[in-house]
Amino acid sequence: MRQISLREALNESLRYNLQHDERVFCWGEDIGVLGGAFGVTAGLIDEFGPMRIIDTPLSEIAIVGAGIGAALGGLRPVVEIMYIDFTPGCMDMIVNQMAKIHYMFGGQCRVPMVLRIVTGAMGENAAQHSQSFYSFFVHVPGLIVVTPSTPYDAKGLLNTSIASDNPVIFVEHKRTVNIKGEVPEDHYTIPFGKAEVKREGTDITLVATQALMHDALKVAEDLEKEHVSIEVIDPRTLKPFDKETIFQSVEKTGRLIVADEGWIHCGMASEISALVAEEMITYLDGPIVRVGTPDSPCPFSPPLEKAYIPGEEEIREAIKKLI
Repeated sequence: MRQISLREALNESLRYNLQHDERVFCWGEDIGVLGGAFGVTAGLIDEFGPMRIIDTPLSEIAIVGAGIGAALGGLRPVVEIMYIDFTPGCMDMIVNQMAKIHYMFGGQCRVPMVLRIVTGAMGENAAQHSQSFYSFFVHVPGLIVVTPSTPYDAKGLLNTSIASDNPVIFVEHKRTVNIKGEVPEDHYTIPFGKAEVKREGTDITLVATQALMHDALKVAEDLEKEHVSIEVIDPRTLKPFDKETIFQSVEKTGRLIVADEGWIHCGMASEISALVAEEMITYLDGPIVRVGTPDSPCPFSPPLEKAYIPGEEEIREAIKKLI
């Protein structure tokens, strides 16, 4: 099967949905002529024109608000906010409008809208362009939160997101956009709320999101040589969340590590750990270990940023704590 990058997989999904549903349009800063800050919308304006691939003014609250209005009017907008760091500027639109309109109007109105955001630290982008606080959105009722880590998952989950009648926060990680993997040319979907066991193991369950999933696979492959068997699970969607797949793994291994690039305090690593501690405590043979970013803004300094970003080294240290 052909191999393409995650960026290309997302572009392919957008192109298919634009071709097959005239209600779909893309809307955001620099997504047209520039092709998006990370190249996901490259070439789409040439094929579909500036009425469906729309460059917006620099106003996040206007971008999201207009997207909500378009969705209420019967369209299916795919709205891009360049960095997750900019979403506090439109949090009222996301939390109080996008997430709640369906509920507040008793199901009479729907918001079939995808909000694409980029997350993660890399490249010395400093404190205001390096954050991973998507747990904010997981906390809010009414939002679906998707976090793909592979090209295959990205294409399938974006297809599902665009077809959904509910608002979706679609989270892309900077460190994964160039990763390549096998992706079918045909159209396909992946259901929300279904985790995937990326590597089977018997000694430790390692739940990892986005870029950390790839770090986890590398560490698991290395430790196999030392006769340590790591089972790696990618949640793929954080809301709805597939706890059953993780519970089944913990029942088998008796040990759990959760790796997520968000801040540990009140983050996804803490939430997943709490779920297992609450419902699977009798199966655990040791403490749950969390891997995440320190309780600090991301530094600009290259060596400090390297120390700040969790990766293979932090996962290895977590495993050492358990064995």
